[in-house]
Amino acid sequence: MKLLRFGDAGAERPGFLDNDGNIRDLSGVVDDITGETISPDGIGRLSGLDIDTLPIVDGTPRLGPCVSGTGKFICIGLNYSDHAAETGAEVPAEPIIFMKATSAICGPDDDVRIPRGSEKTDWEVELGVVIGKTAKYVSEEDALDYVAGYCTINDVSERAFQIEHHGQWTKGKSADTFGPTGPWLVTRDEIADPQNLAMWLTVNGEKMQDGNSNTMVYGVAHLVSYLSRFMSLQPGDIISTGTPPGVGMGLNPQRFLKKGDVIELGIEGLGSQKQTCVDD
Repeated sequence: MKLLRFGDAGAERPGFLDNDGNIRDLSGVVDDITGETISPDGIGRLSGLDIDTLPIVDGTPRLGPCVSGTGKFICIGLNYSDHAAETGAEVPAEPIIFMKATSAICGPDDDVRIPRGSEKTDWEVELGVVIGKTAKYVSEEDALDYVAGYCTINDVSERAFQIEHHGQWTKGKSADTFGPTGPWLVTRDEIADPQNLAMWLTVNGEKMQDGNSNTMVYGVAHLVSYLSRFMSLQPGDIISTGTPPGVGMGLNPQRFLKKGDVIELGIEGLGSQKQTCVDD
């Protein structure tokens, strides 16, 4: 299933993308796409629906983030061997964990707002993992059982805030609109292998990132198990698993986003996003 949320920001309604590309309104079935909705029981109830009986949504409404009420937005740094190489960093001996503020989460096609004082706002296409049931001390072998599904994420980053202003990376990752998420949550059963998904990103039509999740240092199952040692993972939590090469910071000369730039990105089977950069 491809679950989504549509409508004005803050007033999104739950939906489902059918096989013909139509949005079907789920608001008569569930209130929203939340951690409860994407629990195993919730997914089971939705999968039993007769989709043809659900109303089709007219037009092309705005899409919101594909899951509501996310408690934790957890990111993994330097998790692609080829991305680590382009930044001159060593592959970490263990996953690098940092948090992105949940207030950064926005719809997949919402404007990216370049924060005041920014000189180095950058792009990162990433595979998002959405948790479907509480995970604590889970084994790597069982870890994928705790995943509800996957989505596309743009881990927008302000490199000067992240690296030059001291402290943790969170301050360069958490500006409003720095977490476009969606367009939909694709349930786990539709993705045969999360470690073999093509990923791409363009800026103003120019291909910047062209990678594959098969170059991840630490795969999805390892990450879910590893994180569950240090914190419980709750339904609706999102893990953003790192980016392949081609970010602006890794170019020579470096290149960063400015007002008017258009970012497009996507992941095989998970849909695409498009954002226009504006000043905050």
